Amino acid sequence: MGILIASTVILAWGGHLAYILLYVPFSFSNPWVYVHILVQAYLYTGLFITGHDAMHGNISREKWVNTFFGNLATRLFAGLSYKKLRRNHGLHHKDPASGNDPDFYVGSQNFWAWWAVFMWRYLSLWQLLIMAVLFNVLSLWFDGVKVLFFWALPAILGTFQMFWVGVYWPHRKPHLPQMGVHRARTQRKNHLWAMMSCYFFGYHSEHHENPRIAWWQLHRTKQ
Repeated sequence: MGILIASTVILAWGGHLAYILLYVPFSFSNPWVYVHILVQAYLYTGLFITGHDAMHGNISREKWVNTFFGNLATRLFAGLSYKKLRRNHGLHHKDPASGNDPDFYVGSQNFWAWWAVFMWRYLSLWQLLIMAVLFNVLSLWFDGVKVLFFWALPAILGTFQMFWVGVYWPHRKPHLPQMGVHRARTQRKNHLWAMMSCYFFGYHSEHHENPRIAWWQLHRTKQ
């Protein structure tokens, strides 16, 4: 089931991207353009969540399968290094929302400052080169404006969704007693909103309590 879910997310991302690049005429006056951008951003977030599941071994019992899907999903997301993400995410779970957590920013709790630092820690010259080459290759086949708004912009929007729901909101200060040892908040029980907001990742304290529960099963743990 984990392989099926991961494959479905990746194919949905690729299928929708192909559809909008091929068949959706771009115009700022076309309201469907904005709908497609938001849908593609949501599917980008799904890529990251798939990579995150792979880090925890939740796609398959076979390590190589998780590594394959993790690398594929994170590279498609924005040329990210799965190896670096996996290493940092392990440190995040070991001591969340602390000075030892590479995803936590001790210097400021301001959203924009934290987001900028968070992104900077994962950017690399290799990643930027990959994205630049892909942008130019795609622009040979499709309108460059469509590539910018249908391929590049949704990836950026996806980082905001993932960062807000999965990093900033659950782990920001003040760290209250009810957040427990994981220093993590959790959304109230509303499975539809939890799925729409970030693939149940808003059930964040539940995720920290048992990271081996796949994202599509996480709602079952919500009391």
